[in-house]
Amino acid sequence: MTSADVRAKGSRTRARRLAMQALYQHEVNPQDWRGIYKQMKASESAKGADLEYFEGLLKDVVADSTRLSSALDEVLDRPFSQLDPVERAILLIGVFELTDRPDVPYRVVINEAVELARRYGATGGHRYVNGVLDKCAARMRTPEASDPGPAE
Repeated sequence: MTSADVRAKGSRTRARRLAMQALYQHEVNPQDWRGIYKQMKASESAKGADLEYFEGLLKDVVADSTRLSSALDEVLDRPFSQLDPVERAILLIGVFELTDRPDVPYRVVINEAVELARRYGATGGHRYVNGVLDKCAARMRTPEASDPGPAE
C-alpha cells in the first residue's frame, strides 16, 4: 500500500465520520443537507477528510433514505425507527455503500461502520451494526460476500 493509498483511506474514514455526524444532525434538526454540509465542511473535524466523498455520502443518503431504510428493514429485528439515532446514521451509510458504491469492498464497508459504531454508538452497538451489515452484504453483494478470499 502506497502512502497515497493510506492517505486516501484515512480521508474516506474521516468523510464517513463527518457523514455520520451530519446525518445525525439532519435527523435531530431537519434542514437542507447543503446547509449541514457547509457547516461541517468549515469545522475543525473536516481537516483531512475527503470532502467530495463526504458530500456524495450526505447528499445521496439523504435523497435515498426511504429506499435505504426499507432495505435495512428487511434484515432488522425491529423497526428502523426504534434504533439508536447514531446507529441509524451508520447503517444508512453502510447500506448505501453496499448498494451504490461497488468500488468499495464490502469488508471495508462493514469494518468502517463497525469502527464508527464502536466509537460513537451505544455500548455493544458495534456488534449489532456488524450483524445487520453482514446480512445486507450477503443479499446485496452475493458473489463478493460468498467468496472465501485467497487460499493460504
